[in-house]
Amino acid sequence: MPEQDENGSTELRQDQAHSARMYDYYLGGKTNYAVDREAAEQVIAAFPAIETVARVNRAYMHRAMRHLARAGVRQFIDVGTGIPTAPNLHDIVQEITPEARVVYADNDPIVLVYADALLAGSPQGRTAYVHADATDPARLLAAVREQDVLDLDQPVALSLHALLHFVPDALEPARIVAEFLDQLPSGSYLSLTHCTGDFDPEAWQKITDTYTARGTPAQVRSRDEVLPFFEGLELLEPGLVLAHQWRPEPGSGPAVLSDRLVSLYAAVARKP
Repeated sequence: MPEQDENGSTELRQDQAHSARMYDYYLGGKTNYAVDREAAEQVIAAFPAIETVARVNRAYMHRAMRHLARAGVRQFIDVGTGIPTAPNLHDIVQEITPEARVVYADNDPIVLVYADALLAGSPQGRTAYVHADATDPARLLAAVREQDVLDLDQPVALSLHALLHFVPDALEPARIVAEFLDQLPSGSYLSLTHCTGDFDPEAWQKITDTYTARGTPAQVRSRDEVLPFFEGLELLEPGLVLAHQWRPEPGSGPAVLSDRLVSLYAAVARKP
């Protein structure tokens, strides 16, 4: 649960920039503080296209989740949800499959404050929110089970979007992904996006330095370093590609983008 002071009020860490609130700022949202905007502007100065990266990530999420809903997936877990931004994942999948069920998870107290926006799903489906940390998959999935919204004996789509570049090697991100997938049944899916410095290493070093200096460790990875997260899974076509190249749809995002401007790998894979 969120930290509380001696008077019982939620500690939102308004004195420290947070990646979720900075992401909200990149998307043009209003749920951020001066400290977040200051840090975000520092990132923008190093790499003005960071707002494009955020929007491409969002557009990819919409396409990937629509694809899985159309493929028959009815259960979704979104880890590292961030500040609610319409349309949210449940809006996307329940438009296709009204009975779809979605559980969101994040460890930022401010997401909990705004979680009501994540709970207004279709009458036929259900949505829930858990305050949990992605670095402890067993505890997070236990919290999901307690909600009694999903049947984790049936296939689930797990989304880890724009999350793992905030999990440094010391925390063993590959282990984290494997632990999530180990607890999900055959037929489940993983959808993942990850920032990369492959196309502008100097700019991305400045970005990771900015996040780290503000209290959020960050680590971008090459394609060869992202690919092992899908070990043992069956990658859907077109495999691990830059996010704007994953099954593009007309009007689903900026039409003409260079690899450097996107700097975000994405893929969907199935657990056999």
